[in-house]
Amino acid sequence: MTETTINNSITEASKIIGKTWPLYSFVTSNPLSGYEKKSFKEAVNQFKTLFNTEVYPQANIYKQAWEKGNIDKKILVRILKENKFLKSPEHYLEQMLRQKKQIDVNVNNNLDRILAKWLAAFMDEGMAEWTMPNKKEGFYKSWRQLAIYDNQIPKVSVKNIPLSSLEAIKSVIKDYPESDYIKIFSYHLSALPGWVGYINYRSENNTEWQKKYPITIEDYLAVRLFLAKTMNIEINPKLSKAKNNDPIGTLQYIWLQAWEKSWQSDLENLLQNKHLVNHETKRNNQIPDAQLVFCIDTRSELIRRHVESKGNYETFGYAGFFGVAMDYLDLDNGITHKSCPPILESSYKVSEIPQEGHSKRMINYKKKSSLKHFKNYFLKRMKNILPSAFGFVEGSGLFYGLSLVLRTLTPNYFYKLKNRHNESYESFCNPEIEYIDKNEALSVNLPLEQKVMIVKSAFDLMGWKTFAPIVVFVGHGSHTTNNPFGSSLDCGACAASPGRHNARMLAKLANLPEVKDSLKKLYNIVIPDNTVFLGAEHNTTTDEVLLFDANVPTSHTNQLKQLKTSLKRAQQTATQERLDLNKNSVSYAEKKANNWSEIRPEWGLAKNAGFIIGDRELTKHQHLKGRCFLHSYNWKTDKTGSALEAIMQGPMVVTQWINNHYYFSTVDNKTFGSGSKITQNITGKFGVVQGNGGDLKMGLPLQSLMQTDVEFYHEPLRLSVVIQSPLSRVSDIIVRNEKIKELLDNQWIYLMVMDPKDNNNIYHYKKNLNWSNRNTNEEMNSVLMKETKEAVFV
Repeated sequence: MTETTINNSITEASKIIGKTWPLYSFVTSNPLSGYEKKSFKEAVNQFKTLFNTEVYPQANIYKQAWEKGNIDKKILVRILKENKFLKSPEHYLEQMLRQKKQIDVNVNNNLDRILAKWLAAFMDEGMAEWTMPNKKEGFYKSWRQLAIYDNQIPKVSVKNIPLSSLEAIKSVIKDYPESDYIKIFSYHLSALPGWVGYINYRSENNTEWQKKYPITIEDYLAVRLFLAKTMNIEINPKLSKAKNNDPIGTLQYIWLQAWEKSWQSDLENLLQNKHLVNHETKRNNQIPDAQLVFCIDTRSELIRRHVESKGNYETFGYAGFFGVAMDYLDLDNGITHKSCPPILESSYKVSEIPQEGHSKRMINYKKKSSLKHFKNYFLKRMKNILPSAFGFVEGSGLFYGLSLVLRTLTPNYFYKLKNRHNESYESFCNPEIEYIDKNEALSVNLPLEQKVMIVKSAFDLMGWKTFAPIVVFVGHGSHTTNNPFGSSLDCGACAASPGRHNARMLAKLANLPEVKDSLKKLYNIVIPDNTVFLGAEHNTTTDEVLLFDANVPTSHTNQLKQLKTSLKRAQQTATQERLDLNKNSVSYAEKKANNWSEIRPEWGLAKNAGFIIGDRELTKHQHLKGRCFLHSYNWKTDKTGSALEAIMQGPMVVTQWINNHYYFSTVDNKTFGSGSKITQNITGKFGVVQGNGGDLKMGLPLQSLMQTDVEFYHEPLRLSVVIQSPLSRVSDIIVRNEKIKELLDNQWIYLMVMDPKDNNNIYHYKKNLNWSNRNTNEEMNSVLMKETKEAVFV
């Protein structure tokens, strides 16, 4: 037994657990990301065996989908027959409904509960008034010194506990063969996947809490294995093997495929039946009054339609971090947080500086913020410390009682009253960007070339040709009250932060005269002198679009006023559609946002199922019901295919994360989600548990996915991507990117290509670079197709 063998086994075993993101930065990600090298079906079946969990929609969900007509009978019958199931769909549905789930008896419940208690105490991030001693020494060493005081475990002296985590692991597994190490570690890691996932998050992101109070997977295993041995719990249990012939599991997968194919068929019909008109002439001759760039988020689909219907406006879709891979220094609390996709390393740091002549406002703002923070700290201390707890609570009872009544009966009024003196720093500050040099100090002056490339990349990815007098980059954020999962409703592309900071930063860069001049000289991108860029934020709970227009010149006053009027009208009609109300829809949306007892302030990205990469004319005026991510792309301007490759490498992978997080949280909310909000408790400021302990919950709450406890809202389907591009271009990109090919071949993503060089026929990706077309019912190899197309179109 060597240290290297143990470490390698731990590394391999830890791949089965993804990352659990904290509440304050709740990024949706594929909980089975460590299995993406396997096919979807193989991965979920292995996971099901190890975790004893559901991995497909349950029979009652299929029953509801079937009764609603979401599953096409012809498609389902065809797939059933292909798999030698020759009876009616109703027969097999009844079979699935009769299947009883085996109840898992957790023989290690006591061990799990004890370990979760220690993890919660050590990993606390400021919630507890009294912190666990010796945390700076790391989890294992801190636990070792305190374990003798835990009366829930057998009595043990400190001298009998190994000095290091590695020695503890060795002492437990020394009698087992090395070939069993990975299996042993995998079993014990899978017992508390939520806590292990958060250890992964802290370790991989090297958070400030991790730097101060380190904890590793090795520490976790050392404590768990030592406790298991001390409590006479099986170290290496025999696990049941995955069934190769599981008829119910096979049926569940068939029904999932049929549901997905039915959704794809409807989307394909919508795209191909739409009368596509070449709008290039219109675009060149008729400049829009304003252009608005929204995040690709599914919630943007609704507001884009309503904005476009209110005037001569053009909208685009772009990943909500707007191409600025940055960390943002929050002026309110002085904390720097990531504001770009988790798969990207931040290249820049953005902070706020006062506009010229507004230094005094900045000073006053900071004073108010400091006073507010002190007030909150003082009230918390008064409520929690022993000398004042009872007297303070009794003395302030009347005040808190009145505020509770106001918050409950008139949440809008209470919110406005509470924030009546609050000032938005965006009205007197500008974002300032710095380059993060890994080897030296921060460079305040970002080189002009990088500023130009940030702006040019945005224009390239959207295929931008003409510019309106007003161009708005619209980030998005959510406003809710008393919602632990509030960050999950913010921008996923900004690492669960609001996107307004990135939007304002890109607008500032695009407005710089030297950037405009370089774009014209170097890349022939001509931005008219009368074009002004500004940032904005779309509040996805109320559909309000707030413009940050402090720097807009007076020459644009009338146009800006008209745009604001149109956005107000768009908010009204958008909320009417979303909330299914004819009157008072805006005030009702605001009430939901400010109501402290609202368990479902908005649906977030529930129902997401598709990602469309192409020209807006593909989907304009089409009601996609908020089910599609929409990324603007112009295949004609993307001569080399580099823009499409960037979209497939970044946004397409991130949307797959989001889609799978919603999928797994829906099919088994207990394991992959977080259960009902009603019985949740926040622990350590970073997560929730059900009741008073147990595993840290890793996914979305029941109320974000289900209409009721039994009726679904989110449809758990894998992501279907549609790209409008020459087929040969997409094939080339897949060949160059093994990760993308892996996701496609293993069916974590479905891909359809709408080929504009072939009458917009849609081709479906098959494994190993093969494609099929439903119109011709033929399957072909992309290499042969590429050669044929080049011969025809060159």
